[in-house]
Amino acid sequence: MPLTEMPPPGAVELAALRAAARVARRSAGVALVVGIALPAAAQVLAERATREQAPALAAFSLAALAAALPVLAVTQYVWGVRARRVRHRERELYARARSGRARPLSRLGVAACWAVALLLGCALPHLLRRAALDSAAGALSWAVEALRVLGPVAGVSFLLWWARDVAGMLTRVRRPGGSPGDPWDPGPGARPRTGAALWTGAALAVTALVGARAHLWEPATGWIYTFLTAALVCGVVTDE
Repeated sequence: MPLTEMPPPGAVELAALRAAARVARRSAGVALVVGIALPAAAQVLAERATREQAPALAAFSLAALAAALPVLAVTQYVWGVRARRVRHRERELYARARSGRARPLSRLGVAACWAVALLLGCALPHLLRRAALDSAAGALSWAVEALRVLGPVAGVSFLLWWARDVAGMLTRVRRPGGSPGDPWDPGPGARPRTGAALWTGAALAVTALVGARAHLWEPATGWIYTFLTAALVCGVVTDE
C-alpha cells in the first residue's frame, strides 16, 4: 500500500473501537424502547381488560418490567465502557476527544427513560390489586416505598454529577491550543443518518404509549397495539 493511502497510526484500532461503541449504543437504545413500550402497553391493556383477562396482563407487565430493568442496566454499562475507551484512545492519538459531544443530552434522555420505567414500576401494585393479585402487590409495595424515598436522592445526585460533567466539558472546549482532532474521521456530516427517522418513530410511539398510561389521552385499544408494534419495529429495525 502506498504511504499516501495508509491511515494515520492507531486509526484502524480507533475505527474498531468506534464501531463497537455504536453497536453498544444501538443495543442500549433498543433496550430502552422495548423496556418501556412493553410494560406501558401491557399496563394500559390490563386496565381495560375484563376480569378474566386482567390477571394475565398484569402479571405480564410485572414480568416485562422485571426483565427490562437489568437489561437496561447492563446495556447502558457496556455502552458507557466502550464510549470511554473511544474517548481515551482519541485523547491519546489526537490530544482531543471528538466523540461524546452529545453526551450531556444523551445522559439526560437516558435518565428520563429510567424515571419513566421506575414510574411504571410504582404503578404496578395498584394494577395488581385491581387484577386480584394481592400477594404480588404486597410483595412489590415495599420496593415502591423504598423507591419513593431513594428516588429524589438519586435524582438530585444525578443532576449534580451531570452539571459537573457539563462544566468540565465546557472548560475543555474553551481551552486554547491542542490538536485539531482526528484527520482520518470524515465527521458526523459525512456519515449516513438513515436510521434517525426510525429512532424518531420509535420515540414517538413510546411517548404515545406512556401518555396513554398516564391518562394524558385515551386512544382506542387498536391504537395501543399499533403504537406497540411501531415502537418494536422502529426500535429493532433502525437501519444502522
